[in-house]
Amino acid sequence: MTPLHHEVSGPADGPPLVLGPSLGTSTAVWGQQLPGLSRDFRTIAYDLPGHGGSATGPPRDTGDTGDTGDTTVADLAGLVLSVADGLGLDRFHYAGISLGGAVGAHLAAHHPDRVASLALVCSSAHFGPPGPWRERARLVRDQGTAPLLDTAPDRWFSDESLAATGTGRRLLDALAATAPAGYAACCDALAAYDLRDRLADITAPTLVVGGSRDMATPLPHARELAAGVPRSTLEVLECGHLAAEAPSPLLETLRRHLGRAPTP
Repeated sequence: MTPLHHEVSGPADGPPLVLGPSLGTSTAVWGQQLPGLSRDFRTIAYDLPGHGGSATGPPRDTGDTGDTGDTTVADLAGLVLSVADGLGLDRFHYAGISLGGAVGAHLAAHHPDRVASLALVCSSAHFGPPGPWRERARLVRDQGTAPLLDTAPDRWFSDESLAATGTGRRLLDALAATAPAGYAACCDALAAYDLRDRLADITAPTLVVGGSRDMATPLPHARELAAGVPRSTLEVLECGHLAAEAPSPLLETLRRHLGRAPTP
């Protein structure tokens, strides 16, 4: 398997906190929270396959392009565990945005001994029917991510003017630079993802963050997660899908959650 690019910051002896990104972004999606989180935590922010600094490489050993059409969230979770194993982390906190949240939820449901606490930001137990995700995967394999750049601000931000800010430009630049095969493989993972019948298996203390203006995963997705995970708390922020409009409230909410969680 091709290792995931990851960036480690914070005190070496701090409680480990793994940060998962959303589809089409990179570690930059956590840029506004990292300084605050890394004061007390050893943060490990990773890039999805073909995103940021990660090579596309197939999560499964099926070829050299990653364009197999059968990537799953379980595959992505396995890559994250490989990062944790490489750093000697038996147990860690986890926070993820959208697809990054789905990876964390899978880990918490299937590897409960590894996840000390979980935060799911603008995420879901099921991202809708597979057809649109398969169609987007085919589009990107054929034309790259360029066709997505015009519509991404509407999906990601509740105020499209955010696209012209430094934060918005960094996120859109990450989308433009994402390898088509890696993006498409993650679309395939979203198409096949459905954790609704395993939410009750998540035993880690869980924070669910929903965006009141999130058009990609509207509030019912967050409410479903909170209703299904036994030890969960729901917080609603005034933001769109990536919570980019609410950097300080998200940081404060995460720090409160992590402060109450058991030390890994």
